[in-house]
Amino acid sequence: MTKVLITRPLPEAVTSRLGGVDLTVRSETLPLTATELRAALSEYDAVLPTLGDAFSAEVFADVPAPRCRILANFGVGYNHIDATAAKAAGVTVTNTPGAVTDATADIAMTLMLMSARRAGEGERFVRSGTWPGWHPTQMLGLHLTGKTVGIVGMGRIGQAIARRCHYGFGMDVAYFSRSEKTLAYPAQQYSDLKQMAGQVDVLVAAVPGSAQTYHLIDGPVLDAMRPNGHLINISRGDVVEEAALIAALQDRRIGGAGLDVYEFEPKVPAALRALDNVVLLPHLGTSALEVRIEMGLMAVDNIQAFLAGKAPPNVV
Repeated sequence: MTKVLITRPLPEAVTSRLGGVDLTVRSETLPLTATELRAALSEYDAVLPTLGDAFSAEVFADVPAPRCRILANFGVGYNHIDATAAKAAGVTVTNTPGAVTDATADIAMTLMLMSARRAGEGERFVRSGTWPGWHPTQMLGLHLTGKTVGIVGMGRIGQAIARRCHYGFGMDVAYFSRSEKTLAYPAQQYSDLKQMAGQVDVLVAAVPGSAQTYHLIDGPVLDAMRPNGHLINISRGDVVEEAALIAALQDRRIGGAGLDVYEFEPKVPAALRALDNVVLLPHLGTSALEVRIEMGLMAVDNIQAFLAGKAPPNVV
């Protein structure tokens, strides 16, 4: 019988769809270990992995003739899988685009509002029991309505963020992208990231993680930002040079930041955690039950199509 491995617990609505196979659902919530990665390739016909399951070139090199023929990734980002090495080994890689778009855009807006209006800091203030009550100059933040947002990467998620900013908050939209986009609202394209960073009130990272986007937002980009500018990252942690961001926040060279991802996730530096001018979320981008079910069902559809001899809907 066909053997399928799901590497993390998923909602029952997802696992129940994989009938007629010998299904293993790993109970551990942490990524696959080095031994488990190699066993996944050698002992299963299909694997449904997710963030952190590092199917690297070295793993494929250690399993030169894998039994596994498809890695149906749970998530749109797949930089934890070496897609080139997978292809060379005859392993198909798929992902779950579309399902994550709106949920991730919503988290971007959450971070924008929390950072600009100092909501995390304010919530801690109330919980401390030391809040003296309202007064006119207390915890003044940045009013988002009518400001300018700059989006780094204008794919599905970037465009969903831009729509929310433009139609919901009357914000002007700028974006840094390799190609000009046809959009239903006014938006200015920039080919120079530092130039755009200096022209916007909020800079949002919405690019895939890759070698090309590693530290795309570095010290010089942060230095170009306005003193009251806010940086939001909902993409991948290493898109932002974390040490440079910490320095900019410590020196109050930018207004603040909102992060859902981290360069060395799940490790978050003590220096970052100690700062009041940054909002820190535990990678909540797609953390809604209906979204996780939709993602899981897309991954299952990819597996079932492949096992039936058809082209999976979402090959990367």
